[in-house]
Amino acid sequence: MHTTQKLTLAELETRQLREILETVLLKHIALTVQLPDGDEVVIQPKARLKPLPVLNGYIPDGWR
Repeated sequence: MHTTQKLTLAELETRQLREILETVLLKHIALTVQLPDGDEVVIQPKARLKPLPVLNGYIPDGWR
């Protein structure tokens, strides 16, 4: 599970985009940005999926 960090838009304006994205990715955090009108935007890393195993066997016609 990701930890969450919450910042206001004004706090983010002093940071570089690259720094923000690297922090989210490397620390595996979800960053919640609170906008002036009270809405929130969440930035979080995409979960990496493991590749599916290769299965050997018979597949009937019409199956995918």
